[in-house]
Amino acid sequence: MSGPMAHIWPEIQRALPHTEAEFPLQFNEKVEPSVLFILKQARKHLYSGSKASPLEQDGQIIIDFSWEKLNTGTWRDVDKEWRRVYSYGCLFKAVGLCHGEAPEAKLQEAIKTCDMGLLMGASIMDNILQTLVGILKNKVKRRPSEVDHSSEGPDIKRVRRICALVPELSPGLAVPRIRCPSLERFRSEFLAQQKPVILEGIIDLWPAFKDHCWSIDYLRTVAGCRTVPVEVGSRYTDEEWSQTLLTVNEFIDRYIVGKEEGGHVGYLAQHQLFDQIPELKEDIRIPDYCCLGEGEEDDITINAWFGPAGTVSPLHQDPQQNFLAQVVGRKYIRLYSPSDSEKLYPHQSQLLHNTSQVDVENPDVARFPDFLKASYQECILNSGEVLFIPVKHWHYVRALDLSFSVSFWWS
Repeated sequence: MSGPMAHIWPEIQRALPHTEAEFPLQFNEKVEPSVLFILKQARKHLYSGSKASPLEQDGQIIIDFSWEKLNTGTWRDVDKEWRRVYSYGCLFKAVGLCHGEAPEAKLQEAIKTCDMGLLMGASIMDNILQTLVGILKNKVKRRPSEVDHSSEGPDIKRVRRICALVPELSPGLAVPRIRCPSLERFRSEFLAQQKPVILEGIIDLWPAFKDHCWSIDYLRTVAGCRTVPVEVGSRYTDEEWSQTLLTVNEFIDRYIVGKEEGGHVGYLAQHQLFDQIPELKEDIRIPDYCCLGEGEEDDITINAWFGPAGTVSPLHQDPQQNFLAQVVGRKYIRLYSPSDSEKLYPHQSQLLHNTSQVDVENPDVARFPDFLKASYQECILNSGEVLFIPVKHWHYVRALDLSFSVSFWWS
């Protein structure tokens, strides 16, 4: 065997502990002895020089058993030990897939297996799954579209044809704008008074705008082979809304530049993306204004929002202060004060109590007569701008173009 595939196994071996004795397998009493036996058996296979199939099979058994534990009850009640067991299962299976002369299809499956561990499991062995992905993705062939950076490629032309209608804004309802305010001015005029504001110029130096300009091609290059959760449906309150797992390339092909139109909208919206794909996290920076909060930097939740024109976040409120940074494209946003909550008709169910029943741009005034009495502010958030959304402020968001946003939730 020759070429890059010939070097994959030695690289993986170097990433693992050198000996079986150095490979940690320590769990609390909640993990049954039968599962511990299979974990130790997999470790033995890993260092015995045996063929890949026993290791791959052991990994799949561990994955299947722990998957049942992860899907029993609510996610917050899942014991972290079982998430760690799941990650170990993913590790053993991924390493087994790469043993010997692994074809590209097996490497792709190994990357997906690692991603499932990163999404559903817990970090193990200094984030070994992330290390493995870094090795594996460099061995997978990039598609031609991933290295074609022409500004007028077929992806760009396709996206332009599905731009959404831009609403006419009333100047009297505009969210105020300010350029690079001092920390003290932002604190006294907007944070303390809980007033929305658009901050201009504060993210101009992000690598996402300078060194690694975010685009479809760039996303394909750094994350095309990665498996991520995707929301399917134009808004999460729709009956047909669902979630699925796709690679970033599959998501782009199907929902950004493909034929899935007319209600079949896919949206990549998740808080784990930057932990899962550190190359993207290196392209952004936490706004300095977050230091005015009470929490630590580690307490800030960073969310990614990537999707086509027409994607809607229904009118809802969040439990923390929010900086919504627009990197690619534009969004129409409407904001309502918490004092008008009763006029916005929140859902009665506990699951959707933070979400309005009203379709903001096409309200049913017969069902929701007081909605038109609620005062609001609105704006179009452009690339390079950041909107401060105070805690509990209701906000409705519609993407006007292909859009990539980053939100920072802080207290």
